[in-house]
Amino acid sequence: MPTLLFKLHNVPEDEAEEVRELLTEHGIDFYETEAGRWGISVAGIWVKDESRVATARELVDRYQHERGERVRAAYEAKRQAGEHETMASRFMHHPIQFILYLLGILVIFYFTVMPFLDWG
Repeated sequence: MPTLLFKLHNVPEDEAEEVRELLTEHGIDFYETEAGRWGISVAGIWVKDESRVATARELVDRYQHERGERVRAAYEAKRQAGEHETMASRFMHHPIQFILYLLGILVIFYFTVMPFLDWG
């Protein structure tokens, strides 16, 4: 019976591709499903052979651990060099979008809090 190995919901395409390559390199037979038009199905990578699930799980866990370390190291290197993204840099790159989002947040906050403050 097929077993869900890796959910693809909110997974970057490069990570999904690396997982596919990892499974192919180790000869693990798998298939993918998509979330569908309305996103109610499970998008994921499924292992066909139940006897290979433990091996596949170990490979994916090791890969995710290594990827996490690699991404954290890249972020730390950018932070050390002063190239990481901050609120100020986001504002400088997209000031209109930043202001519109901020106004939207304030409007929602106003309409959420106002009924409780208008007792008189």
